[in-house]
Amino acid sequence: MLPIVRKLFGSSNDRKVRRLRPIVDKINALEPDFESLSNEGLAAKTGEFRARLADGAKLESLIPEAFAAVREAAKRTLGLRPYDVQMMGGIVLTEGSIAEMKTGEGKTLVATLPVYLNALPGKGVHVVTVNDYLAKRDAEWMAKVYGALGMSTGVIMHGLSDEQRRAAYACDITYATNNELGFDYLRDNMKHSVEEMAQRGHAFAIVDEVDSILIDEARTPLIISGRTEDRTDFYKTINELIPLLDEDCYEIDEKARSILLTEEGNERVEEMLKERDLLKEGDLYDIENISVVHHVNQALKAHKIFQRDKDYIVKDNAVVLIDEFTGRMMPGRRLSEGLHQAIEAKEGTDIQPENQTLASVTFQNYFRLYDKLAGMTGTASTEADEFHSTYGLDVVEIPTNKPIARIDDEDVVFRTAAEKYAAIVDDLIDCQDRGQPVLVGTASIEKSEIISALLGDKNLFKKEVGHLYPKDAAEKEAWEKDGRPERPLLKEILAHLPIEHQVLNARYHEAEAGIVAQAGVPGAVTIATNMAGRGTDIQLGGNLDMRLEAWLDAQKTAGREPSEAEIEAERDSIAADIAAKKQHALDAGGLYVLATERHESRRIDNQLRGRTGRQGDPGRSKFYVSVQDDLLRIFAAERLDMIMRRLGLKEGEAIAHPWMSKALETSQGKVEQRNFDIRKNVLKYDDVMNDQRKAIFEQRIDFMTADDVADVITDMRHDVAEDLVKHHIPPKAYADQWDIEGLNLKVQETFGLELPISEWAAEEGIADEEILERLLSEADKAYAAKVASASPDLMRRVEKSILLQAIDLNWREHLQNLDAMRSMIGLRSYAQRNPLNEYKQEAFELFERLTDNMRSEVTQKLMLLRLERAPEPAAAPAPQGLTETHINPDTGRNEMASAQQAAPRARPPAPPLRKPAQNLDPTRPETWGRVSRNAPCPCGSGKKYKHCHGALTPSATDNDG
Repeated sequence: MLPIVRKLFGSSNDRKVRRLRPIVDKINALEPDFESLSNEGLAAKTGEFRARLADGAKLESLIPEAFAAVREAAKRTLGLRPYDVQMMGGIVLTEGSIAEMKTGEGKTLVATLPVYLNALPGKGVHVVTVNDYLAKRDAEWMAKVYGALGMSTGVIMHGLSDEQRRAAYACDITYATNNELGFDYLRDNMKHSVEEMAQRGHAFAIVDEVDSILIDEARTPLIISGRTEDRTDFYKTINELIPLLDEDCYEIDEKARSILLTEEGNERVEEMLKERDLLKEGDLYDIENISVVHHVNQALKAHKIFQRDKDYIVKDNAVVLIDEFTGRMMPGRRLSEGLHQAIEAKEGTDIQPENQTLASVTFQNYFRLYDKLAGMTGTASTEADEFHSTYGLDVVEIPTNKPIARIDDEDVVFRTAAEKYAAIVDDLIDCQDRGQPVLVGTASIEKSEIISALLGDKNLFKKEVGHLYPKDAAEKEAWEKDGRPERPLLKEILAHLPIEHQVLNARYHEAEAGIVAQAGVPGAVTIATNMAGRGTDIQLGGNLDMRLEAWLDAQKTAGREPSEAEIEAERDSIAADIAAKKQHALDAGGLYVLATERHESRRIDNQLRGRTGRQGDPGRSKFYVSVQDDLLRIFAAERLDMIMRRLGLKEGEAIAHPWMSKALETSQGKVEQRNFDIRKNVLKYDDVMNDQRKAIFEQRIDFMTADDVADVITDMRHDVAEDLVKHHIPPKAYADQWDIEGLNLKVQETFGLELPISEWAAEEGIADEEILERLLSEADKAYAAKVASASPDLMRRVEKSILLQAIDLNWREHLQNLDAMRSMIGLRSYAQRNPLNEYKQEAFELFERLTDNMRSEVTQKLMLLRLERAPEPAAAPAPQGLTETHINPDTGRNEMASAQQAAPRARPPAPPLRKPAQNLDPTRPETWGRVSRNAPCPCGSGKKYKHCHGALTPSATDNDG
């Protein structure tokens, strides 16, 4: 019944697309009007649109005119006229949805339509790409369109200074990678003034290759970390405990490489920790002891699971990890969360400081900051549920400009990997003989290297798959009589080897784009991991612009400067050559996508298929699969192997049937659902921290933007005093139960005040409320005197500085506690308790403690602060050794490592804090107004202001109030 209904009324996606047609018709009707405008008149439309928005017009009401303006600008600057389907894609993006558009449909141009419209309010629009090369390329390319409409374009790349970043974010449109945007957000929330911040908000973002960025890349968070203090003695002390534990004290799961303390072990460890004064109040698993328990477990792992000369070696007094797959050393790689330090303590080598997380965010929670989010890709439908549940994004499939002419063959399934590789080489040889370009897709860099080696080394090919070919005519005839598939002689295959080919591995993006652009030349063989080469179309016959650019580079290298006429002649020559080659490739069947195995995700397979058949070109795709491939080996190896044996398949034969393809897709669907469930669970934990992160970051910005935080400081001081009185004089407690001595001591430590609290408490009929009032009165007086002696303006700056420092230090410690708790919380399930609920509860308690600690620290530092004139105070050191980390989920490598080594971040000059007053008197500081800390002191001493009248020395030793 459902197919009949769908045929009559169309699918839900068809109805969404039909709804867009009337809007496109309005845009087309405006085309003659915009064609008649001069360049100046076209640029003036931006001011007109902004004026209408200021008068109350809705952004959506401007879609027809704004899109017509962009279409006209694209025609004039790029010579490209957006198709109707591209207009549809632009409308979908404007509405905050995902436009699924096939490869080659011009998504880069589509983005200009909603980007221009949403940039009109002046809040900035971010266009997100998968790498720096594409960000730079797209920004330079599309800036011509925006420029014709009077808008500015910026681009963010690794290595820019803070000033350059601020300038790029201040533009109407900013192109950047997801990593750079996320790290700028984290860095901004570590700054100490609003003027230093780079980003100016999160109004609207369009994410290119949205499935790659919001799903694949989002499996791992962005982390900024720094070195912690030296805790060598702590690691050594914990290490000494482990040999004292009997085997009954722990249980090892070798398969999962995990170890747990038994009940007896818990008691023994708790006893030893208390003896060494390492355990705070309560028992082993109290919230105060999270960090200590975590490091005990890491030390257990180091001793009982990690083995010397198998998992690591000791070389030059350092612990060097060994790759479990290759057996090679991995110098520079370190285990996280204190495990590497535990191994160093075990082996007696130098213990390097542990990295501490200073700031962290997942892509899910970063991109949910945007008021409106949209995305575009060729493959999103299979992940529609995740996009909707995680980001609130709906997926709309946009029809292609021309009908798809690609042929998708059924999967071919072999019993062994060797049989599969032999069939792949046979197919490649046939394609090269006919001049058909081939894109060979692999699931990993390792598989790319296997295919490349077989194509390039006759001896290796003969060794690995030679037994699948008859050696001579007699053996060939015998094989055919036995019912084995017809195969060419081995010497015939070897005569075609080596086969010239290119290998892509998604590491060098500019070189990658050049290779992909030429992958459509007749007879070309390009081997690529499934994610490589995205963002660049494979054009049959080759890419004119890239070939011309390569020719110009060659001319410059040779010391020649070609004339305009020579350049045009070369362009015509290349264009004619490309046209001939394109026809040759079309006659051979177009681009052939030959996939060497199924990926875990159908979406990645669809991405690969989508590389061929662009803009109505013919093409073909085919998947070669073996029972030994990871997907089938894990999910259905024995069953499939048994079926193939029962069918009597001979060596080299394969199954190709729609049922088999469907079964493979079903397996992929199960894996996708499992991975989605894992990501959902990870996100649930991160959402707990995200709520706290947003609260802290918003509070920081409020404090930075406030001219005066004196009220906040007063509230903190009063809260601390109230907590102290409540703790030492519990409500409704009798006078003989009051801890007056403890209260007196705490008041001295926290407020630096010596008060007659004992005498107050001895008064007849006095209550805790009156003691609190007297304490607050004395504390307020002492602080007011301190402010008066220094100058209110100076104290306001000191208050803000100390407040921000307290937030940062306590937030870092809080992150460390949450990391440690997260690693242990799963154990609660053994007690039939929900780990997520337990995590939420304890994270809330930790956050309450963070706010209490912050109030106490700020109050104590300000009450004990002593201001002195210092001739030459040492400047506060800038944070050193910060590391940005985003682990590639597929390779396990830090994507930011090579970029950080290649381009260290420049430190711009500090922004001015003060501006000089009009009527300045060198002898009267109150007339100086706002003076920059690095400016010459207005008193005329010749020193910088910070080294003269602006100098201050905080001290925690002054207890005289």
